[in-house]
Amino acid sequence: MPGKLLVFEGVEGCGKSTQLNILHTALLKNRGLQQLQQQGIVPRLLTTREPGGTALGLRLRQLLLDEQGGALMASRAELLLYAADRAQHVEEVIKPALAKGCWVLCDRFIDSTVAYQGYGRGLDLALIDQLNQVATGGLVPDLTLWLKLDAEVGLARTRQRGTADRMEQADLAFHQRVQAGFEVLSQQHPERIEAIDAMGAVDAVASEIFAVVEGYLQQWYAPNLTA
Repeated sequence: MPGKLLVFEGVEGCGKSTQLNILHTALLKNRGLQQLQQQGIVPRLLTTREPGGTALGLRLRQLLLDEQGGALMASRAELLLYAADRAQHVEEVIKPALAKGCWVLCDRFIDSTVAYQGYGRGLDLALIDQLNQVATGGLVPDLTLWLKLDAEVGLARTRQRGTADRMEQADLAFHQRVQAGFEVLSQQHPERIEAIDAMGAVDAVASEIFAVVEGYLQQWYAPNLTA
């Protein structure tokens, strides 16, 4: 049985990375997932991210997010670098893990490219769809957890960290367009995108995410689970 790809998406400061790690820890203790592991159906959980999920990706991440080195990067160059990172990531990490039945928890994937480079940068959405198809070989997430948060609130959270990468340094209007992009994607793909209210406390958001994922686990593996 192939594995499952669970992706965390959202604007800057929405808490994706934090919530991904919390979910990973919670799933390791989940009775249902432990049953599946004992049966060899889900051999392991894998956490990864884009950009930067491979050795090549780490080098591309530095180019893409360095707060100074990539300041003058053209939008199309940025798009192609993200596509290159994804192509390597899918080929080297994601597809092999899914083929073994693993669950892959990924921080950003195809929707981020649509939201950031499409809606944020204003690049052609059809071109972005083609590049995503090439980079992934048609792979789409089984579940996308969209941490829904106002862009201005998210940017305020990032400023509290004291440092900002190249993306975070973009103006508010850019991030509001990105936010609007995620809104559109959620409407276009309700079969896989679950909106999570990210305004609340970390624990409350984590509980909502876990409840959603638990529901999908039961749906996907019902015949293999015992009460």
